Amino acid sequence: MNLSLDIAIIFLPLIGAVLAMLIGTKVFLPKFLKEKYQDGCDKAAQVAATGCMLIAAIFSIVLFRYVAVEGHEANTMLFEWIASGNLKADWGIKLDTLSALMLLVVSVVSCLIHLYSIGYMAEDKSKSRFMAYLSLFTFFMFVLVVAPNMLQMFFAWEGVGFASYILISFWYEKESANDAGIKAFLVNRVSDFAFLLGIFACFVLFNSLDYTTMFAKAAKASEVHWEILSVSVHAVSLICFLFFIGAMGKSAQLGLHTWLPDAMEGPTPVSALIHSATMVTAGVFMIVRLSPLFEHAPFVLSFITVTGVLTCLFAGLVAITQFDIKKVIAYSTISQLGFMFFAIGISAYSAAMFHLVTHAFFKSLLFLTAGAVIHSMHGEQDMRKMGGLKEYMPFSHYFTWIGSLALMGIGIIGVFGFSGFYSKELILESAIAKNTGMGTFVYYSGVIAAFLTALYASRMIFMTFFGDRKVLNRREEIHEAPAIMILAMLPLVIASVFLGWLAFDWFTGSKAVEFWKNSIFVSDHESSHAGLLYTILPITLVSSGVALAYIAYDIIKDIPQKISNKLGVVYRLIYDKFYFDEAYNMIFVRPFGAIARFMRTKIDDGFIDKFGVDGIARVSIMVTRKIVSVQTGYLYHYAFAMILGLALLVSWFWGWRLY
Repeated sequence: MNLSLDIAIIFLPLIGAVLAMLIGTKVFLPKFLKEKYQDGCDKAAQVAATGCMLIAAIFSIVLFRYVAVEGHEANTMLFEWIASGNLKADWGIKLDTLSALMLLVVSVVSCLIHLYSIGYMAEDKSKSRFMAYLSLFTFFMFVLVVAPNMLQMFFAWEGVGFASYILISFWYEKESANDAGIKAFLVNRVSDFAFLLGIFACFVLFNSLDYTTMFAKAAKASEVHWEILSVSVHAVSLICFLFFIGAMGKSAQLGLHTWLPDAMEGPTPVSALIHSATMVTAGVFMIVRLSPLFEHAPFVLSFITVTGVLTCLFAGLVAITQFDIKKVIAYSTISQLGFMFFAIGISAYSAAMFHLVTHAFFKSLLFLTAGAVIHSMHGEQDMRKMGGLKEYMPFSHYFTWIGSLALMGIGIIGVFGFSGFYSKELILESAIAKNTGMGTFVYYSGVIAAFLTALYASRMIFMTFFGDRKVLNRREEIHEAPAIMILAMLPLVIASVFLGWLAFDWFTGSKAVEFWKNSIFVSDHESSHAGLLYTILPITLVSSGVALAYIAYDIIKDIPQKISNKLGVVYRLIYDKFYFDEAYNMIFVRPFGAIARFMRTKIDDGFIDKFGVDGIARVSIMVTRKIVSVQTGYLYHYAFAMILGLALLVSWFWGWRLY
């Protein structure tokens, strides 16, 4: 395939970002025309950014067929980036099944979100800036997934973090949006530091940061141990552990998850982009990309498994108690990421990627339908103030059901299921097929998480679209989403229904080896032939979760209040997200804030400025004033000063000669 097509896919979003910003700021227009054509320039900027993404999406589909289906993999160097001693890092494009799949998913989802944003941001005063930020984010994600080495990946990794910051805090007039953006940026810096240490350690162990070289040396490197503080440490395990900590921040795993719910302060298209196929899945992608390395670190895989399970269950519990519609979906994202990580932990990398792909489409759909509801409700996000919307927003109602059924993993064995049914089934059956204690633990944890998923997803639907609540007092204001937003959601609806069924064979059994080739490690345990009981149990519990939500939120509506009263402290613990934010504020934010204030007031202002910068300035001013006072303007004063100076000079000269 022509290399220009590959480069075009990657750089089209960047071109779109530049065009959107240039057109939106009207740099090409003379000053007297800028205000007159403001709306036209904003629309042109939206069309330019969306058009570039549409072309990139079409090219990505062609590229996926060429690389993944027809098997034409390539590793192309564009130019030499860094060469210093033994450190060599090229800027290149690694095209294999994994990168082609990610390019396809990210480009299609991003294209649809760009299209949706034209309608959603219609009343915003900074449309072109928003579209430029979306495109810039997509560009960095493209660079990340095609990186042939760890250094290029880290460059794009940081670029994605920066772009997420400016998107989350897009409405910078709101203090809460600024706080959320800073929180996301800082929490990710914690994990990124571990990621950077992992890159350093990789270079020490492999003398290279290139994937191909690292994987070729992985088996031999797995025998290496380092002495650290008189303790023998397995080198590959240490590196993989550092990389996983790096992934925990981006993918919001338990402990470093607190930024993601707060990221809902950004516009809804941002939530859909960040929480579906891009930023939060970057950690999953990174570990899957490094799967040949992680296979030599079994202890780290076990740690990933436990972390994924705890994250999945924690987020599922919290989602049941939230009332902000976007935060329910945000905690759902955290929970589904937990699914992906415990799949990785049992070496079911193909199953993890399958769930990443299906999740990208149905989660984008859920965020966009939530955005349609919020758009109709004039910014209201509290589900307690909604209800009865199905009569006024039929498309959004049905689309939310489809996205939620895909999220729950509803399906009929041997007949048909929504997309999430196939990917979740593959993860759970891979766990059972492993035939170990850890595999059994993962399976039953996943089944419980599936029940929680059905409960909170159904609760969201019944509270939003059913019943007769306060919103009906304003029924004349409620309307369906604009046509362009509905149009953007239609491909996501189709994917949420059919994608799992169409793509299942690529990710399971012997066909998975043929599909992935050498791009990831494919385990023998990733099978779709578990016993009938293990397939029926999750479907039964998911159905029970839907039924329970229907009874509690549409028939006997006082049940939730009675249960929360009965649980008391336990309910408050879950509702307040297990007090992670409060604990971090107490342990880190307040102490470091106090130290920062002391350094500013006592050290910076009280010492450095007082006796340094400001002190020197005060002395300079004082001396200057003394000198100025000598300038009297009288001629005899100047003559006297000259004679006195001359006398002193002559005296010094003769004194020096005599000495």
